[in-house]
Amino acid sequence: MGDKLASILEPLAAWFNGLGVPEPIVHWGHPVMMGIVVLVMGSVTAYMGWRSRFATDPEVVSKTRASHTQLAPWVFLFVALGYTGGVLSLVMQNHDLLSSGHFWTGTGALGLMAVSAITPFIGFGGEKKEAYRAFHAYLGAVVAIVFIAHGILGLKLGLSL
Repeated sequence: MGDKLASILEPLAAWFNGLGVPEPIVHWGHPVMMGIVVLVMGSVTAYMGWRSRFATDPEVVSKTRASHTQLAPWVFLFVALGYTGGVLSLVMQNHDLLSSGHFWTGTGALGLMAVSAITPFIGFGGEKKEAYRAFHAYLGAVVAIVFIAHGILGLKLGLSL
């Protein structure tokens, strides 16, 4: 399965390799950019989400919830694009995709983020909106934990290549 995915991505990887991208950028570009997205944008988005849950001032709740709602789709988009870039980077470096715990935690984090992104559309306005909000919040916390493991595994992978 990993070889099939790599063979599908190989023409694109060959095109990028043909651009003469310096090896350090191929090797460390994904971790640097995703570190910024996850640590900065992700942390701010998570903070705004949790702050809206615990704030007592309705104005603060409204502002932080709006900030969370505006930032979260961008975080998801950049993580999805970064996931694609990370997979492509592994193909460019001739690394077996499915043997990497970093690949699997990235896949899991992106999948969990997708589920979390869907929950507001399913139930934030219904009878069980508080249950959906709680699910969304705690799933987001799980995503954060998965991203910590993902970063550790990524550093380990980057140092081994």
